[in-house]
Order: sequence, then structure tokens, then C-alpha cells
Amino acid sequence: MWRMVKKSLSENVVIITGASSGIGEASALRFAEEGCRVVLAARLTERINDLAHRIKTEGGKALALQTDVSQLDSLSNLVQTVLAEWGQIDLLFNNAGFGRIRFLDELDLIQDIDTQLRVNLWGLIQLTRMVLPHMIKRGSGHIINMASIAGLVAMPTYSIYAATKYAVRGFTDALRREVGVWGVHVSGIYPGAAETEFDGHSGAKRKTSIHTPGILTLSADDVAREIVKLAYHPRRMVVMPRIMMPAIWFTWHFPGVTDWFVEQTFVRSERISKE
Repeated sequence: MWRMVKKSLSENVVIITGASSGIGEASALRFAEEGCRVVLAARLTERINDLAHRIKTEGGKALALQTDVSQLDSLSNLVQTVLAEWGQIDLLFNNAGFGRIRFLDELDLIQDIDTQLRVNLWGLIQLTRMVLPHMIKRGSGHIINMASIAGLVAMPTYSIYAATKYAVRGFTDALRREVGVWGVHVSGIYPGAAETEFDGHSGAKRKTSIHTPGILTLSADDVAREIVKLAYHPRRMVVMPRIMMPAIWFTWHFPGVTDWFVEQTFVRSERISKE
């Protein structure tokens, strides 16, 4: 069984995007417990201020910075403020993202497609690009990118979301091979369904009763614990839950069977019956 190689994260500066709820919030609390100085980046100012207050009340260190990852000026302000305040960036957790889960022809070009691409991919790339020179100069650092099982297996109604996560996967793999010589680690995490606000914002409309079984559903804290483990012991990728690995393997090796099964059990019921 894999055992975590313990090292100190005390006083490490950790930037977490999408820190106002879900996995971002849970990760912030976990990193604060490890003695990290946590930067809470999100659009919802009240939420991250409340979270920063909670961390400080419990003896931790936190900096709340209102950030819109789809805006270049906002990202630049985030990086400049962190460096001015704490002088270093040890870990960047690119967590911000959302999904609009409907068939492609039902998605709005701007609100559903363009915004997903900017938040899930463009913002992640731009923030990484801003942080990277600092890490290279110091000869150390760790970038953890939030992907998804949707970045390994693409399903209907996830077309744009899966496109962003497949792209994050490619970006993560390429970047890891670019910057490892400078002592900078790059990891991707690929969780399945989690108990977060994702579903509430997805706009998904289902006629079938198909859903992820409870035994396969992760909590935000499940993922947060794995993120902290990655900080201690950098790895190329982590898939959660691991029980999903056989299904991923089957889909990669038998795509025709997967196509047929998904069409028969899901797509026909969702699409043809309503036309």
C-alpha cells in the first residue's frame, strides 16, 4: 500500500482558485491545518472572507482575494498581491471550474460554451503562465490541475466540459515534461462525481433516472485529502475513486461497445422520446 512521504508544508504559500466552496474550500481548510499560508481566490468575496476568518480563528494564515479567473487583469492582480504580501508561491491548485451539462445544440454560445472554455481552461493556463517564472527562478514549486474523469472518458451532454478537461489533461502532461528540469512538479487529479455545488450550477435536465451510485460519490473532503497527499508526494495523476479504473480501461479498449451501450441506455431515452 502506498505510504505518504512526510515533509513539512509549514509556511508554504498555496494559491487555491475556486476556493469559495466545495473542493476548493475543503482543500483550503486542509492546507491550513498543515501550517500553510493559504490564498483564497474566488469571485464570491463574502464567502472567501468568511473562510479566511474561520482559518485565522483556528490559528491558520489566510489571504482572501476576489478573483475572476476569466479575466487577465484579475489573475495578474492575484499573483502580484500574493508576491507582495508573502514573497513566494509554493503551490498553485487550479481548481476553479464549472460545467453546463446538456446536449451541445441546447447550449448557449456565450454563457455555456465560451464561459466554460475561459474558466476551465483559459484561466487555468493564464494563471499557470504567470506563476511559473517565479517557481522556475526559485527552482521549486508544484502545480496541481483539477481535471475530471470526464477528461478520461467523454460522455453525452458533457461535450464542452469534457473538451476542457481533456485539454487540461494534455496541458498538464506537456507542462510536467517542460518544467521538471527546474524542480517544478505538475500533477493532475481526476475525480468522479463529488458532493459539491457542481450539479446545482450545471443546468442538467434528465428524463432518465440514471445517476452516479452513492458508493462512487466522493465528498469534497475526500478530494481535498488527496490534494494534500499530492503536495507531500507529487505524482503524475490521481484518479478518484480508484474503483473507476476498470471502467476507464474498458472504455479506452472497447470504444464501440461503450458507444452502443451509452446510446441504448441513455441517449435514446433522453433525445428520441422528446422529439
